[in-house]
Amino acid sequence: MSHKNHHYTFQILQINELERSYAAARAKGVEVRAMVVINPGNPTGNVLTRGNIEDVVRFCARKGIVLIADEVYQANIWNSNKEFTSFKRVAVEMNLLDPKKSETVVPGGLQLASMHSTSKGFVGECGRRGGYLEVCGFDAGVRGELYKLASLFLCSNTTGQIMMGLQCQPPKAGDVSFPMYEKERLDILSSLSRRALQLNKALSAMEGASCQPVEGALYAFPQITLPKKAVEAASQQKKAADVFYCLELLDHTGIVVVPGSGFGQKENTFHFRSTILPPEKDMDAITEKLLVFHKGFMKKYS
Repeated sequence: MSHKNHHYTFQILQINELERSYAAARAKGVEVRAMVVINPGNPTGNVLTRGNIEDVVRFCARKGIVLIADEVYQANIWNSNKEFTSFKRVAVEMNLLDPKKSETVVPGGLQLASMHSTSKGFVGECGRRGGYLEVCGFDAGVRGELYKLASLFLCSNTTGQIMMGLQCQPPKAGDVSFPMYEKERLDILSSLSRRALQLNKALSAMEGASCQPVEGALYAFPQITLPKKAVEAASQQKKAADVFYCLELLDHTGIVVVPGSGFGQKENTFHFRSTILPPEKDMDAITEKLLVFHKGFMKKYS
């Protein structure tokens, strides 16, 4: 990882860090059963490369742990040099999953659970509660138990199931509804892409802030260097320093962000998670409020 001019250059998901984390957990007596990967990422907004995905697949297959792939943001790619690639596709092409039968267990292969929903992407129907889970490479007995477990829960509401069906089988070229569907889809994605660029620009202008560019998903996760006096003021109020910062931001601007301490950030660092979800027409005003607040906060506690 390198740092220059308030920007980070990242090598995402370094295998040596996965090995370190895995070894540390085992040393504490933890039996590691699964690994969850969100791609595109939440909260960082990164998009994994094919090489990153291959590394993760090999790691999980070698350790015999289940890979849970949260791929709900797969339509949200803002970096034109990146593209979404599913873990299932990579695992099949690496001969660690059977390409024809999801229920087939490949010796030394991968156990994969992939997730998608109507809540993200360009559909953004959070209230519809529609989604699915596909499991591949699991023993038939385990698949049966998972199905039994799922059957015990209440199902998604009817509209959520309809939305999920439409998302899986959208209008196709030649359908009467396709021109309108395609226009709405592209309009939404284009607007979100512009908002990602706006947020990137604002965060790069903040004193003491460093942020990976928003390549995908709906989030940014800047690291902020807070003055010693701000950390002390937070301690006096018995708050984490990033929580203190986020609450001050909320009180002064009405802008809601999530403290990095809620995401397991590295010790002695401070972050917050922001989104690109405000209406595009409001983004300039929101980013300006953020910059004015941050400048005043840093001056107050300098």
